[in-house]
Formats: sequence, structure tokens, C-alpha cells
Amino acid sequence: MLSTTVEHALRALAHMASLPAETDILGRDLASAAEIPPNYLSKILSDLRNAGLIDATRGNGGGYRLRKPAKDIRLIDIVELFDRTMAHPACLLGGRRECSNSHPCEAHAAWRKVREAYLEFLNDTTIESLASPKAVSKKQVKAKDLARLKTSAESGRNR
Repeated sequence: MLSTTVEHALRALAHMASLPAETDILGRDLASAAEIPPNYLSKILSDLRNAGLIDATRGNGGGYRLRKPAKDIRLIDIVELFDRTMAHPACLLGGRRECSNSHPCEAHAAWRKVREAYLEFLNDTTIESLASPKAVSKKQVKAKDLARLKTSAESGRNR
């Protein structure tokens, strides 16, 4: 459900959050640790900096660090920054059809539950919850994301 760019941004932020407070990390080291192509990561970091989520310091002793505490960065913030359409998924059947509670499509009721669980997950999950005191690998973050999304979707079904 998440774009590659969002996944990369989440891994980079989770890795930065796993570092001791006030610790800068070089872009190349972050790219290696988070398993993200360096040129791709550079563009992501620029967008994160412009959004006020990270600081970038040039020169000797410079690098990247979180500007905001990891507990204050929600996944929805990152998804909205890089992939607005996935932050607010529309009708499952798509097209130009109107789909709302007053004019539902055939899949509206079932899709609404999944959509609500997905949005709840994005709103309630922070970068801090994805961070680990040890280095965060691509596989660890993906597994955590999938487990949380599955749990959130299941709780939406049981409502």
C-alpha cells in the first residue's frame, strides 16, 4: 500500500530515531544502514528537510538528524508528504464514480472498514515506534509495518 519512496523515508527516519539524541549521520552511512540507494535517499532527505522534519548540517562533523522528536512524527505525516493519494485512499473501484456514505459503490462498506483501519494505523503510529536501539534494517521495518497494519485491519473488522 505504501510507495517505495514512503518506505525508504520511513526506514531512514526510523534509523535516525534509533541513534542517540543529537547524533548526526552522514547521508552515505544512512543510505548503507537503511539499504536505500544514495541518490534516491538524497532526494528524500531534501524533502524531509524542507518539510521541517530533519536538519542537515554541511561540512566536517555534519550530517542529518531529526528536527522533531520521533514520538511527534506520525506515519501519516510522511505518507502525506510523499504520496498524498495513499494518505486518503478514495473509492476502491476508482474511476469517476461518486462514492460516499450517501452514494455507496458495491464495495463501499467493506472498503470503508479497511480504509479506516489503514488511516488509524497511519495516524497512531510514530517513527519512535518503528525505531530500535540497534540498527534498523529494511526487513525489520517492513515486518513491523505489516504486523501493525494487519493488527489494525483486524481490529477494524471486529468493530
